[in-house]
Amino acid sequence: MKIVVIGAGVVGLGAAWRCAARGADVTLVDPEPASGASGVAAGMLAPVSELDYGEEALLRLGVASRNRYPEFVAELEELTGLDTAHRADGLLEVAFDADDLRVLEDVKRFQESLGVPTEVLGRRECRRLEPMLAPTVRGGLYAPQDGSIDPRRLTPALLAAAEKLGARLVRRWAAEVVVRGDAAVGVRLDGGEELPADRVLLAAGPWSGDLGGIPPGVVPPVRPVKGQVLRLRLGGIPPGVVPPVRPVKGQVLRLRSRMPLLGRTVRGVVRGSSIYLVPRADGELVVGATQEELGFDTRVTAGGLWELLRDARELVPGVTELDFAEAAAGLRPGSPDNAPVLGPSALPGLVLGVGHYRNGILLAPVSADALCAALLDGELPEVARPFSPDRFSPGSAPRFSPGSSPGLSSESSSEGFRTGA
Repeated sequence: MKIVVIGAGVVGLGAAWRCAARGADVTLVDPEPASGASGVAAGMLAPVSELDYGEEALLRLGVASRNRYPEFVAELEELTGLDTAHRADGLLEVAFDADDLRVLEDVKRFQESLGVPTEVLGRRECRRLEPMLAPTVRGGLYAPQDGSIDPRRLTPALLAAAEKLGARLVRRWAAEVVVRGDAAVGVRLDGGEELPADRVLLAAGPWSGDLGGIPPGVVPPVRPVKGQVLRLRLGGIPPGVVPPVRPVKGQVLRLRSRMPLLGRTVRGVVRGSSIYLVPRADGELVVGATQEELGFDTRVTAGGLWELLRDARELVPGVTELDFAEAAAGLRPGSPDNAPVLGPSALPGLVLGVGHYRNGILLAPVSADALCAALLDGELPEVARPFSPDRFSPGSAPRFSPGSSPGLSSESSSEGFRTGA
């Protein structure tokens, strides 16, 4: 079967790898692979800390994907010989006052009702885990099964895996989906060349709605949500002087140090805004991330970076001593309900893999297998069905409501996604 994938971010690359592993003839179309949100993301694998009330179905999907990561990464690294910097060392979300602590306790009770393991920690326990935390921290919520991965290592590995199994990368812009007889039959490139296909996967992030040839209403509206990230490094300090500290999720800044400032991902709420710090083994610290509804604006702004540094300093005062490594802005693809859109569209032959919003890296394993099943078998695994495009059809019932999903267990939540690789 001929598959053409439009978009070589983490979603498109994962699906291409899985389809190629099953023997499909796969062509990826993207002039700059992983140049969008996948290249800017911090890489938190934290479905528990990302949970909002009323999003139980999304939590199920996130937990299933996180639970698949060890096997997913092991296969990927064995095939390519590339290290993805996957870490399963937990996430600590901290509170600064009694009100925030009560919120975390409420969140824990809600998570327990869904079978998600977390632990409420006191001030001393938090600082025992992460000695560089601010002394004003009152307590926290520890999610031991959460972790992180470096997207800048993950995406090249996915591309290498797909190519090793025969997939082809075309570094060109897709101009339109070719439609004949009310079905998608290929993709036309910007120079006019046509790539025939039995199935087309649209995974172009916030640009998915701009592609020509697709009838109106087939692709749900996907909006760009800007996020700025800061990366810092620890420099000029002899090894061993600064104890290891782990990252916190939020808008992203990249900093650098000789040794990690944190031992695990750390997250908190400062002045009503979420901030996270995600550490890398090489000493880089990713601080993120802003959420800005500003269309396709990708400027890095002084105000955005100031807010990131200000809030990160409240959480871990030592960040101000780190070296600046990089500041970047990316565009997350947000669907109308901020959940991914996965599966066959109303146009036969066209499959959608869009709208992952803040969760593209987290959902990479489950999206890869679900989209592979949709492309090659014509159906979605059960846990992905709440995210099919038809939920936006007129008269469809809401998919996300409190208590709508059964409980989770670490043993069962990752089942049903393996399509063969």
